[in-house]
Amino acid sequence: MLRIRHFFPLRPTAAFCLFLIFCPLAAPQDDGLAKSGTAGVIWSDPGDVRSRNLVWGPGGEEHQPRPPFTFLQEDLHGTNPKFYVRDADGKKWTAKLGLEAKPETAASRLMWSVGYPANENYFFPQIHVNNMPARLRRGQALAGQGGDVPNVRLQRHPGKEKKEGNWNWRRNPFYGTREFNGLRVMMGLIANWDLNDDNNAVLGSDKDSDAKIYEVTDVGTAFGTAGKSYNDVVSKGNLDAYRRTKLIAHVHQDEIDLNFPRRPSPVLVLEFEWRFFVHQLRMRWLGKHIPRRDAKWIGSLLSQLTPEQIADAFRAAGYSQQEIGEYTQAVNSRIQELNSL
Repeated sequence: MLRIRHFFPLRPTAAFCLFLIFCPLAAPQDDGLAKSGTAGVIWSDPGDVRSRNLVWGPGGEEHQPRPPFTFLQEDLHGTNPKFYVRDADGKKWTAKLGLEAKPETAASRLMWSVGYPANENYFFPQIHVNNMPARLRRGQALAGQGGDVPNVRLQRHPGKEKKEGNWNWRRNPFYGTREFNGLRVMMGLIANWDLNDDNNAVLGSDKDSDAKIYEVTDVGTAFGTAGKSYNDVVSKGNLDAYRRTKLIAHVHQDEIDLNFPRRPSPVLVLEFEWRFFVHQLRMRWLGKHIPRRDAKWIGSLLSQLTPEQIADAFRAAGYSQQEIGEYTQAVNSRIQELNSL
């Protein structure tokens, strides 16, 4: 009688890794998806793209937060340390610390520049926060001392629009449209690999119940690798990794495939991030079989951006002059790939 180890010579964890990597996965399932029975928008005509101010972004100069800031409470949602503050005008802002603060500021501006909804984000090298607690439950090492908090992204809380729920990448009212396929390309262009439905919001208006806005509200994992690596420092805001990776993997007669999102690292399984690993595998369809005409359409909008505008997006995010130049060149290179289709 054969023992079971003759059939499974690998340890269970290793065998499970291989199963997840090589076995086909079912199509993504609906989970908390937005219903398609209501009208809404996922893209709006940006008009004259060259006139868009990427220094200030969707909020403009007039909506920028004004000090002094006062601590309200911590936000324990998500994986990044955050807390709420109120500014001198009484507006409420979410302060995000850590690796995502800079990439998200730049990425939201590029999304907005070509017509996609984006949050009003502003980056500050340092702010002073009154009534800052002695210790935070998360991110204490990033919070500075004496209320002087370095490297902060401030995001304005919605005014007229209120979050009504999340929308699903596979099941939504815009699936298969030019605008949705353009959004798929934009996720690859900025390399925003955290494609969780929790990062997609349906925003509604108190005045118009039919005016639903479908937005990718968290693009903080941008401008690094094309998928989560073993270390967030490698995955997010990694200039070397971003500029080494081409946007387009294959060009077919009527479709293109992106080099995004990449297959997640098996290390995630070894670190017991099985759910995330499987989800990322299931999301690989997002960069495959994109209609060539739709990729050319979003490329034509992006090509209207000047190098100065692209540089302004990274300048607003607090990058160094050298980083601004190299990121600008890398983004332009990806736009040129789209324009060569």
